[in-house]
Amino acid sequence: MTDVGASLEEYRDVREALERAVLPLATSVDGRRFSFQTSLHELELEAGGYVTLDDEGSPRLGQVLSLELRTETATGRGLPEVRMRAGHGEGVVLDGDGRPFHDALMRRADPKAVGEWLDRIEPERASLDVGELSLAPGVPVRLDAGGFGRHTFLCGQSGSGKTYSLGVLLERLLMETSLRVVVLDPNSDYVRLGEPRDDADRGVLERFAPVAGSVAVRSGTNGAEPIRVRFRELSPAHQAALLRLDPLADREEYAQLTALVEDESIGSVAELERAQAHALRLRARNLGVESWGIWPGREGESLVAELEDPGGPRCLVVDLGSLGTREEQAITAGAVLERLWRRRAAREPIAIVIDEAHNVCPAEPGDPITALATEDAIRIAGEGRKFGLYLIVVTQRPQKVHENVLSQCDNLILMRMNSTADLAHVGRVFSFVPPGLLDRATIFRQGEALVAGKIASHPALIRFGARLSHEGGADVAGWA
Repeated sequence: MTDVGASLEEYRDVREALERAVLPLATSVDGRRFSFQTSLHELELEAGGYVTLDDEGSPRLGQVLSLELRTETATGRGLPEVRMRAGHGEGVVLDGDGRPFHDALMRRADPKAVGEWLDRIEPERASLDVGELSLAPGVPVRLDAGGFGRHTFLCGQSGSGKTYSLGVLLERLLMETSLRVVVLDPNSDYVRLGEPRDDADRGVLERFAPVAGSVAVRSGTNGAEPIRVRFRELSPAHQAALLRLDPLADREEYAQLTALVEDESIGSVAELERAQAHALRLRARNLGVESWGIWPGREGESLVAELEDPGGPRCLVVDLGSLGTREEQAITAGAVLERLWRRRAAREPIAIVIDEAHNVCPAEPGDPITALATEDAIRIAGEGRKFGLYLIVVTQRPQKVHENVLSQCDNLILMRMNSTADLAHVGRVFSFVPPGLLDRATIFRQGEALVAGKIASHPALIRFGARLSHEGGADVAGWA
């Protein structure tokens, strides 16, 4: 037993010596991508991190895209066969002369070098300072504002910091661009977007103050700034869906409703009685539509009028969470999307934020009203860009969002996701994002994210910075 124990100890010593002797070397046959090996002992490299590659020429800057454990068999004269472990992976050259290289010594890059590279390549147009690189501490992240001219998908599970981080993004969009912003807010998370925090940086707050005054919130049905939707301003399809009318099965009621709206005989559901549309009135009463608080009457203010007004609010937050019924939320969201699509010929640049998108444009709409909202979201996703309509689709359940909306997004902001099925779905849709970086989403801390697409110079792991305004729900003072 003593001999066996001694042999085992010798084997372990040899294996450790061999593993420690593995040099961090990288090779590239095209000067753009590289593969590498490295020792697992005192490992400093990780997927998404930045490295310096030195082959006795000008040092190159690279990014590790994947890193995995690999076991190999090592043999040598006078040595037993040893199964040793080493790290192997792939990366991309971010800054170099484009020449192939072999056995370049690889080491963790100085954050200063990463920052200098970003300063050189960042576009001159507006950028959004949203935080810092997670794996290059102190290096600021500036997203390309022009990249939001493509649709953006932001996802993360509950507790990932998604709501807080979207607030950071919206604040910077309002500060650095002239985009008009419309937020469909089902959880009342952004109702305080126009209220600056007392503990925010004073210099930045001075720039944010004019923006804060341009944020308008429409909330509830009884307050000073209520949500109002005029029945006559809904599309015929929405009106029929609201009353569960089928043009064939309910042809008489459908025809009567159409005639009343076209003749402007009614301006609201409450006027059905005056118009002697008794069957329609009974239908509205049985469905509970008549008692909804969103109806303003014939001459009342409405969301549609604000959307149509060129001088309307720069940022309009529609507090869907303040409405009493799921149906009122659905018809309000649908009315906003339908009107924005209908007025597309105005070509006014608008960022449309759809929070909890799995409820507004789900993969399988459960009712006629939601089905219409989904159709409008699909139209905007497919054709809205050429009219200046840009979506920011937000959810914690990516598989529940309609694929024709998700597949049109060119930007990804991915926060913590523990579900491997959800990550696999995101990976299929955003196939341009390195899988090794997507996999890191399971270990992200609160406020950390992967950003990729037109908004970023490269797929990067970032940490969102502090907000300038208050969060609508449970306020977050900072990241843990």
